[in-house]
Amino acid sequence: MSNTLLRVCPSDLKMPFELKKQNSACLELVNKTDQCVAFKVKTTNPRKYAVRPASGVVPPRGSFGISITMQAPKEIPPDYHCKDKFLVQSIAVEEGTAPKDIVPDMFSKAPGKLVEEFKLRVIYVPANPPSPVPEEAEEEDSLDSDVDHEVETPSTSNSKSGQGHASRSQTSHNKDISMVSKSGDQESRYAEENKKIQKELELLRKTKPSPGGFSATFVLLIFSLSFLLGYLMLGSRA
Repeated sequence: MSNTLLRVCPSDLKMPFELKKQNSACLELVNKTDQCVAFKVKTTNPRKYAVRPASGVVPPRGSFGISITMQAPKEIPPDYHCKDKFLVQSIAVEEGTAPKDIVPDMFSKAPGKLVEEFKLRVIYVPANPPSPVPEEAEEEDSLDSDVDHEVETPSTSNSKSGQGHASRSQTSHNKDISMVSKSGDQESRYAEENKKIQKELELLRKTKPSPGGFSATFVLLIFSLSFLLGYLMLGSRA
């Protein structure tokens, strides 16, 4: 059966738990009627909790805050389970009733007297829950880290060394090209001389030797020696 006088928020008392440290939680009582409502808060473990205030009057359609402080726990209970409970008693009173006028007998049950009760369990919650890290901040940190690892600025000495190495490589490459060019020129000259000798030999074979003249074999020998000497001279100049 729901209460008709007061609404208690929250329905369970969530108490922050931290070893060897006091912590507090709050309750809010909301008057659902057009009358003044007196209340009284009781607990199953009064030595463990301090309730401020433990009693009072809620104005019509008004609200009232209650602070509950738990003594510093000396040990952690199994599974953080708490067996403590609270009870909020309420009763309609006449206008002008002051907190000092509230006495325990006002909440005793009797025929024709409406005394409402609301029970609350105590639930332990972490006193300092870890705050979530924004995903955008994680992405920015990751990007910054990647850039720091990937970007490297070469030093001046390394740059000069690289330039010198490139210059030496280019010079060596040019020398190789020059040597290849000279070798190619010698081979082309050799091929041209060889063609000339072949043509002259063909002419000598077709021409009959004159009496008292040189033979074709002798002439061929002279041309061969001349060509060989010319090739050797070209090679020595290169």
